[in-house]
Amino acid sequence: MTAASPQPNASPLRRLYDWTMEKASGPNALWILAVVAFVESSIFPIPPDVLIIPMVLAARKRAWLIAGLCTVASVLGGALGYAIGAFLWESIGSPVMDFYGYADKFAMFQEWYQEWGAWIVGGAGLTPFPYKVVTISSGAVHLDFMVFMVASILSRGVRFFLVAGLLWWFGEPIRTFIEKRLGLLTAVFFVLLLGGFVALKVLVH
Repeated sequence: MTAASPQPNASPLRRLYDWTMEKASGPNALWILAVVAFVESSIFPIPPDVLIIPMVLAARKRAWLIAGLCTVASVLGGALGYAIGAFLWESIGSPVMDFYGYADKFAMFQEWYQEWGAWIVGGAGLTPFPYKVVTISSGAVHLDFMVFMVASILSRGVRFFLVAGLLWWFGEPIRTFIEKRLGLLTAVFFVLLLGGFVALKVLVH
């Protein structure tokens, strides 16, 4: 699989994307994946899925290793994001929230976390919503760290193993389908999961 050709007049974000795709076929791809997954959980804008897809298609026997490494690195990066929110909010956390346009919604986040903390973390871990926004917010509102870690492990694991598993099973034909519909598929899964939780809460009360 060939990487995307560099575009001289492309935006900085597009150039960053092309650089990431190029590294996916290199000899240090696993290390690059781990670094990208780690920093994406706190500051980096490119999700690790763009590396998982070409890496698994290039070596389908390593699909589970790739997904597992990505999950571990992403969760550890999430812990860093939590620490940024808890201890470095003014210097790092707030500027990151400003960059992604969520600073003005932070008060709303605080209210949501009182009731849905674990589910917010789980939803962000599964969907295209910027995971770093939630990891930093979790630290800033002092969401229970163990709850945060469990929700991160489950959601990130489901997301990355789902992508790797589909690629392992179907190969190249599934690539376009995943790239176009991953957000929709994971969002539907989370809505169903959250709906079940809400229904259970209503029945219990």
